Amino acid sequence: MTDKSIKIYEVGPRDGLQNEKAIISTKDKLKLIALLSDSGLKFIEATSFVSPKWVPQMADHTDIMQALKTRKDGIIYAALVPNDTGMFNALACGVKEVAVFASASETFSQKNINCSIAQSLQRFKPIIKMAQDQNIRVRAYISCIAGCPYEGQVNIEKVTALSAKLYEMGCYEISLGDTIGIGHPDQISNIINSVKNLTPIENIALHCHDTHGRALDNIGSALDAGIRIFDSSIAGLGGCPYAEGASGNVATESVVAMLHNKGFETGVKIDKLDIVKDFIKTTLHIDQRDIAP
Repeated sequence: MTDKSIKIYEVGPRDGLQNEKAIISTKDKLKLIALLSDSGLKFIEATSFVSPKWVPQMADHTDIMQALKTRKDGIIYAALVPNDTGMFNALACGVKEVAVFASASETFSQKNINCSIAQSLQRFKPIIKMAQDQNIRVRAYISCIAGCPYEGQVNIEKVTALSAKLYEMGCYEISLGDTIGIGHPDQISNIINSVKNLTPIENIALHCHDTHGRALDNIGSALDAGIRIFDSSIAGLGGCPYAEGASGNVATESVVAMLHNKGFETGVKIDKLDIVKDFIKTTLHIDQRDIAP
């Protein structure tokens, strides 16, 4: 990657759809993924190997990943795995990249994955070991980097230490998440400048929610701090079931348009993203009011 090259990590099929109350068919999910693949996106998080009891929308994770075995060349289709059972099932489907989910807030960790931060790291050890044995990359999310819906302010040193620990454990990329979208540009810059003291900047991503309309400004600040990897969700789909007020991820089409306007290269075609948005509105029947303009 050159300094002008940006990696976009599309989370719409997983993070974007997981909270939709109406169950979307496997066929339509696969069509969504196919359309995203046609847009030039090279990294797409396709599903999550969580219990259907907790996330019914992801109950078809096996069918999704089995179908993607005949995946388009040059595209990584990843899956979120919460524990070693999820990892075992993901491996059986031929997954090539997985993601684990940690939090910089103790309370949020308990609410979201029902364990402490320390316990979550212990859960990740067998996942990472299984992945390394199969030459599969592991990505890590850190939620609540800029604030927690239960604890309020989150200590920047905790974010920095957690990122370093996950990287040391073998996670190739650490995605820093402003889960409730309360971060502001100076704050995001300070967090990144602290984290990159212990985690290489080229292994850090930013995952913004646009709750207060500051996501693009925060991404601009992250660019200045050296970040070249950004998570986004087509049409701004998504939110977090354990974070009230987290209205949605920053929209992929908005991020790509801003980056292109700034002279950066993403390899993503805006006109193809428009086709995906139309599919979401007309076929998935997700309320247009919930989709970013």
